[in-house]
Amino acid sequence: MTVHLITGAGSGIGAALTRRLHERGDEVVLLARDAGRARELAARHPGAMTLVGDLTQPGRLSWAFSKQQLPERVDTLVHVAGIVDLGRVADLPSGIWEQQLAVNLIAPAELTRLFLPMLRVSRGQVLFVNSGAGLRANPEWGAYAASKHGLKALADALRAEEAEHGVRVTSVFPGRTATPMQERVHQQEGAEYDPARFIDPESVATTIITALDLPRDAQITDLSVRPGV
Repeated sequence: MTVHLITGAGSGIGAALTRRLHERGDEVVLLARDAGRARELAARHPGAMTLVGDLTQPGRLSWAFSKQQLPERVDTLVHVAGIVDLGRVADLPSGIWEQQLAVNLIAPAELTRLFLPMLRVSRGQVLFVNSGAGLRANPEWGAYAASKHGLKALADALRAEEAEHGVRVTSVFPGRTATPMQERVHQQEGAEYDPARFIDPESVATTIITALDLPRDAQITDLSVRPGV
Protein backbone atom coordinates (compact mmCIF):
# COMPACT_ATOMS: atom_id res chain seq x y z
CA MET A 1 0.00 0.00 0.00
CA THR A 2 1.30 3.47 -0.90
CA VAL A 3 2.24 5.72 2.02
CA HIS A 4 1.93 9.49 1.53
CA LEU A 5 3.44 12.02 3.94
CA ILE A 6 1.52 15.28 3.50
CA THR A 7 1.96 18.78 4.94
CA GLY A 8 -0.86 21.30 4.96
CA ALA A 9 -3.54 18.60 5.24
CA GLY A 10 -5.80 20.73 7.42
CA SER A 11 -7.35 22.95 4.76
CA GLY A 12 -7.56 23.87 1.10
CA ILE A 13 -5.58 21.80 -1.39
CA GLY A 14 -4.01 19.65 1.32
CA ALA A 15 -7.37 18.75 2.84
CA ALA A 16 -8.85 17.81 -0.55
CA LEU A 17 -5.80 15.71 -1.45
CA THR A 18 -5.72 13.92 1.90
CA ARG A 19 -9.40 13.05 1.76
CA ARG A 20 -9.10 11.66 -1.77
CA LEU A 21 -6.06 9.51 -0.99
CA HIS A 22 -7.51 8.29 2.30
CA GLU A 23 -10.86 7.40 0.72
CA ARG A 24 -9.24 5.25 -1.94
CA GLY A 25 -7.38 3.26 0.69
CA ASP A 26 -3.88 4.73 0.60
CA GLU A 27 -2.05 5.29 3.88
CA VAL A 28 -1.57 8.93 4.86
CA VAL A 29 0.88 10.39 7.35
CA LEU A 30 -0.14 13.93 8.23
CA LEU A 31 2.20 16.57 9.60
CA ALA A 32 0.57 18.87 12.15
CA ARG A 33 2.00 21.96 13.77
CA ASP A 34 1.02 20.90 17.32
CA ALA A 35 -0.61 18.06 19.25
CA GLY A 36 -4.07 19.64 19.16
CA ARG A 37 -4.00 19.95 15.40
CA ALA A 38 -2.74 16.37 15.15
CA ARG A 39 -5.76 15.14 17.12
CA GLU A 40 -8.09 17.06 14.81
CA LEU A 41 -6.54 15.51 11.70
CA ALA A 42 -6.61 12.02 13.21
CA ALA A 43 -10.30 12.39 14.04
CA ARG A 44 -11.07 13.61 10.54
CA HIS A 45 -9.16 10.74 8.89
CA PRO A 46 -9.56 7.59 11.03
CA GLY A 47 -6.55 5.33 10.74
CA ALA A 48 -4.22 8.10 9.56
CA MET A 49 -0.86 8.51 11.26
CA THR A 50 0.12 11.97 12.47
CA LEU A 51 3.45 13.63 13.15
CA VAL A 52 3.97 16.90 15.00
CA GLY A 53 6.45 19.43 13.66
CA ASP A 54 6.39 23.22 13.47
CA LEU A 55 7.31 24.38 9.97
CA THR A 56 8.06 27.88 11.27
CA GLN A 57 11.05 26.32 13.08
CA PRO A 58 12.62 23.99 10.50
CA GLY A 59 15.79 23.66 12.53
CA ARG A 60 13.82 21.83 15.25
CA LEU A 61 12.11 19.28 13.00
CA SER A 62 14.82 16.66 13.39
CA TRP A 63 14.64 16.93 17.18
CA ALA A 64 10.82 16.79 17.12
CA PHE A 65 10.81 13.63 15.01
CA SER A 66 13.40 11.98 17.26
CA LYS A 67 10.75 12.02 20.02
CA GLN A 68 8.04 10.36 17.89
CA GLN A 69 7.37 7.10 16.12
CA LEU A 70 8.02 7.54 12.40
CA PRO A 71 6.37 5.56 9.60
CA GLU A 72 8.23 2.44 8.50
CA ARG A 73 8.20 3.63 4.89
CA VAL A 74 7.32 6.70 2.84
CA ASP A 75 6.50 6.48 -0.86
CA THR A 76 5.56 10.09 -1.53
CA LEU A 77 6.33 13.32 0.27
CA VAL A 78 3.85 16.04 -0.68
CA HIS A 79 4.63 19.60 0.41
CA VAL A 80 1.38 21.60 0.45
CA ALA A 81 1.71 23.84 3.52
CA GLY A 82 2.53 27.48 2.94
CA ILE A 83 1.96 31.00 4.23
CA VAL A 84 1.71 34.37 2.53
CA ASP A 85 2.07 37.97 3.69
CA LEU A 86 1.93 40.67 1.06
CA GLY A 87 3.74 43.99 1.13
CA ARG A 88 6.11 46.20 -0.78
CA VAL A 89 9.82 45.54 -0.42
CA ALA A 90 10.15 49.03 1.06
CA ASP A 91 7.72 48.13 3.85
CA LEU A 92 8.22 44.47 4.76
CA PRO A 93 10.35 43.91 7.90
CA SER A 94 12.88 41.11 7.99
CA GLY A 95 10.69 38.99 10.27
CA ILE A 96 8.04 38.64 7.57
CA TRP A 97 10.67 37.56 5.07
CA GLU A 98 12.17 35.08 7.52
CA GLN A 99 8.81 33.49 8.36
CA GLN A 100 7.79 32.97 4.74
CA LEU A 101 11.18 31.62 3.77
CA ALA A 102 11.12 29.26 6.77
CA VAL A 103 7.70 27.76 6.05
CA ASN A 104 7.69 27.91 2.25
CA LEU A 105 11.30 26.96 1.49
CA ILE A 106 13.57 25.93 4.35
CA ALA A 107 11.07 23.57 6.01
CA PRO A 108 10.37 21.69 2.74
CA ALA A 109 14.13 21.36 2.21
CA GLU A 110 14.65 20.02 5.74
CA LEU A 111 11.68 17.63 5.60
CA THR A 112 12.94 16.31 2.29
CA ARG A 113 16.42 15.80 3.71
CA LEU A 114 15.06 13.92 6.71
CA PHE A 115 12.88 11.55 4.68
CA LEU A 116 15.14 11.04 1.66
CA PRO A 117 16.56 7.76 3.01
CA MET A 118 13.04 6.28 3.04
CA LEU A 119 12.19 7.77 -0.35
CA ARG A 120 15.34 6.27 -1.86
CA VAL A 121 14.43 2.82 -0.56
CA SER A 122 10.92 3.06 -2.00
CA ARG A 123 12.12 4.82 -5.18
CA GLY A 124 9.43 7.31 -4.31
CA GLN A 125 8.41 10.81 -5.24
CA VAL A 126 8.63 14.32 -3.82
CA LEU A 127 5.93 16.72 -4.94
CA PHE A 128 6.08 20.44 -4.21
CA VAL A 129 2.86 22.45 -4.45
CA ASN A 130 4.38 25.70 -5.62
CA SER A 131 2.43 28.69 -6.99
CA GLY A 132 2.14 30.89 -10.03
CA ALA A 133 4.27 33.23 -7.90
CA GLY A 134 7.06 30.68 -8.25
CA LEU A 135 7.26 31.60 -11.94
CA ARG A 136 6.79 35.35 -11.79
CA ALA A 137 6.78 38.09 -9.17
CA ASN A 138 4.18 40.86 -9.04
CA PRO A 139 4.21 44.06 -6.95
CA GLU A 140 3.75 43.40 -3.20
CA TRP A 141 4.41 39.68 -3.70
CA GLY A 142 8.21 39.93 -3.38
CA ALA A 143 8.74 37.88 -0.19
CA TYR A 144 6.25 35.15 -1.09
CA ALA A 145 7.47 34.95 -4.69
CA ALA A 146 11.08 34.77 -3.53
CA SER A 147 10.23 31.80 -1.33
CA LYS A 148 8.38 30.08 -4.18
CA HIS A 149 11.10 30.81 -6.76
CA GLY A 150 13.48 29.22 -4.26
CA LEU A 151 11.16 26.22 -3.96
CA LYS A 152 11.36 25.70 -7.73
CA ALA A 153 15.15 25.82 -7.53
CA LEU A 154 15.07 23.29 -4.70
CA ALA A 155 12.91 20.94 -6.77
CA ASP A 156 15.09 21.28 -9.87
CA ALA A 157 18.30 20.60 -7.95
CA LEU A 158 16.74 17.69 -6.05
CA ARG A 159 15.47 16.11 -9.28
CA ALA A 160 18.96 16.10 -10.77
CA GLU A 161 20.59 14.87 -7.56
CA GLU A 162 18.15 12.03 -6.85
CA ALA A 163 17.68 10.65 -10.36
CA GLU A 164 20.33 8.02 -9.66
CA HIS A 165 18.24 6.80 -6.71
CA GLY A 166 15.03 6.61 -8.75
CA VAL A 167 13.30 9.41 -6.80
CA ARG A 168 10.92 11.44 -8.95
CA VAL A 169 10.43 15.16 -8.26
CA THR A 170 7.44 17.22 -9.37
CA SER A 171 6.51 20.89 -9.02
CA VAL A 172 2.86 21.89 -9.40
CA PHE A 173 2.17 25.59 -9.96
CA PRO A 174 -1.51 26.36 -9.22
CA GLY A 175 -3.01 29.72 -10.10
CA ARG A 176 -5.35 31.37 -7.63
CA THR A 177 -7.27 28.64 -5.82
CA ALA A 178 -10.35 28.95 -3.59
CA THR A 179 -8.68 28.26 -0.25
CA PRO A 180 -8.52 29.99 3.15
CA MET A 181 -5.11 31.34 2.08
CA GLN A 182 -6.71 32.97 -0.94
CA GLU A 183 -9.33 34.56 1.28
CA ARG A 184 -6.53 35.94 3.45
CA VAL A 185 -4.77 37.30 0.38
CA HIS A 186 -7.93 39.15 -0.63
CA GLN A 187 -8.17 40.65 2.83
CA GLN A 188 -4.61 41.91 2.49
CA GLU A 189 -5.37 43.25 -0.97
CA GLY A 190 -8.57 44.93 0.25
CA ALA A 191 -10.54 43.10 -2.43
CA GLU A 192 -13.85 41.25 -2.32
CA TYR A 193 -13.43 37.48 -2.23
CA ASP A 194 -15.54 35.36 -4.58
CA PRO A 195 -14.36 31.71 -4.50
CA ALA A 196 -16.33 30.94 -7.67
CA ARG A 197 -13.77 32.92 -9.66
CA PHE A 198 -10.90 30.64 -8.73
CA ILE A 199 -9.75 27.03 -9.09
CA ASP A 200 -11.51 24.50 -6.88
CA PRO A 201 -9.02 22.76 -4.54
CA GLU A 202 -10.42 19.45 -5.80
CA SER A 203 -9.10 20.26 -9.27
CA VAL A 204 -5.60 20.84 -7.94
CA ALA A 205 -5.87 17.60 -5.93
CA THR A 206 -6.76 15.78 -9.17
CA THR A 207 -3.64 17.25 -10.79
CA ILE A 208 -1.45 16.10 -7.90
CA ILE A 209 -2.89 12.59 -7.92
CA THR A 210 -2.30 12.38 -11.67
CA ALA A 211 1.38 13.15 -11.12
CA LEU A 212 1.66 10.68 -8.24
CA ASP A 213 -0.08 7.88 -10.16
CA LEU A 214 1.92 8.28 -13.36
CA PRO A 215 3.58 4.97 -14.34
CA ARG A 216 7.23 4.65 -13.37
CA ASP A 217 8.51 4.97 -16.95
CA ALA A 218 7.85 8.73 -16.82
CA GLN A 219 7.60 11.69 -14.49
CA ILE A 220 5.83 15.04 -14.59
CA THR A 221 8.49 17.58 -13.71
CA ASP A 222 6.61 20.90 -13.87
CA LEU A 223 2.87 21.40 -14.21
CA SER A 224 0.96 24.70 -14.23
CA VAL A 225 -2.75 24.82 -13.39
CA ARG A 226 -4.77 27.91 -14.23
CA PRO A 227 -8.38 28.97 -13.64
CA GLY A 228 -10.75 28.14 -16.49
CA VAL A 229 -11.98 30.87 -18.80
